[in-house]
Amino acid sequence: MINKNKLNNDDRPLSPHLQIYQPSFTMIMSIMHRVTGAVLYFGSLLLLIWYVSIVFGPDTYNFVGKLFSFFIIKFALFLFTWAFFHHLFGGIRHFIWDTGNGFSLTAVELLARLTVILSLLSTLVVWFI
Repeated sequence: MINKNKLNNDDRPLSPHLQIYQPSFTMIMSIMHRVTGAVLYFGSLLLLIWYVSIVFGPDTYNFVGKLFSFFIIKFALFLFTWAFFHHLFGGIRHFIWDTGNGFSLTAVELLARLTVILSLLSTLVVWFI
């Protein structure tokens, strides 16, 4: 018989967190899906700047074009493109799960790896072809 007087909230386990769980590839992909969503939200400002520069005429458009030719901005746009494709393929992975498929351990791992591979390949295709 359990002594109810001995049980208190201090003896109960805390909710599991990163000190309990070992990071797995699929956990990292879940976190990256959230991160890329935030990157897309804030990175859209670069596209907005480019679109708005068209309204202000050719001088402004050319100035923004020169700004976007700097390596750091090109690198940011490259990462933005990767974030777009990573989030896209992560969303497709979630859609597959919404249909009730892909829940076996091998399928979950395969879908996570495909998300990374396809996002990298798609980004390289967009930027170099």
